[in-house]
Amino acid sequence: MGTARQALAIHGGCGVLPHDSMTLAEWDGARSDLGRALAAGWAVLSGGGSAVAAVEAAVNVMEDSPHFNAGHGAALNADGVHELDASIMDGATLEAGAISAARHIRNPVSAARALMNDGRAVFLTGPDADRFAEAAGFAPVAQEYFTTQKRVEALAAMKAHALAGTEASENEKHGTVGAVALDLAGHLAAATSTGGYTNKPPGRVGDSPVIGAGTYARDGVCAVSGTGKGEYFIRHVVGHEIAARMAYLGECLEEASERVVMEDLGATRQHGEIIGAGLVAIDAEGRVSAPYNTAGMFRGWVTPDGRAYVATHDELHEVTL
Repeated sequence: MGTARQALAIHGGCGVLPHDSMTLAEWDGARSDLGRALAAGWAVLSGGGSAVAAVEAAVNVMEDSPHFNAGHGAALNADGVHELDASIMDGATLEAGAISAARHIRNPVSAARALMNDGRAVFLTGPDADRFAEAAGFAPVAQEYFTTQKRVEALAAMKAHALAGTEASENEKHGTVGAVALDLAGHLAAATSTGGYTNKPPGRVGDSPVIGAGTYARDGVCAVSGTGKGEYFIRHVVGHEIAARMAYLGECLEEASERVVMEDLGATRQHGEIIGAGLVAIDAEGRVSAPYNTAGMFRGWVTPDGRAYVATHDELHEVTL
């Protein structure tokens, strides 16, 4: 299989995203870091690197940014602890690596890739994921590394909502980062990383590290990375569902991804509210789809001619790689 068409798309989470929920500097910072993530992934692809390496590089940038709920800036659980989830999948071989409930891995997606390359397991969780990462050469970091004032305030707000019996906004609760890529060899890959939702029960694992739900890649079909209420992504097996609709029903990427986000998940309600969901996906020809059913989604992509765009709401911002 070969193609001259490489492609890359990323997301930094979906949600209500009211304009007054962040300062202008924070919005600019988030868009800047989306651009840096695209630049990192595109540098790998344009240099002839693999889709797997490209999605890891893009996600690493977002894990290091305080603007997204992954790595530095990850959400806090009900005990005020960061528990991190991530996964990566190689569409060429269907090999994958995933970790969950890790507490001391600076870049969880890189540990997930190391696990995939190790080959003895697909999924490690909790302290054993931390131990594996350290043995693989990743220096552990203290919990304080992940903490930002924004996440401390979000936890306090979520606890207040719980006491008052009110519902928090999606962007107070959730957040995820992810990337999908097609390389010059025609191979697809996907990666996703998250701190989960704010005030989550200790030990809770969402869809981001679940292969087939929040992350999925299969050469010749598509690569998918999701964001939203993870429990529902698991129930609908979202990544695999999109691939299955394409492979078995003959739907195109846009039709399959839009149907899953807008109809399957869009028709699902919790406490009377539609389940917030979004994703980025790429097909075997490099076409990109980025549907979301919330008011906004941090996202970006690079066109085949190397032009890059990022967005938070409807307006696209062209960025220089």
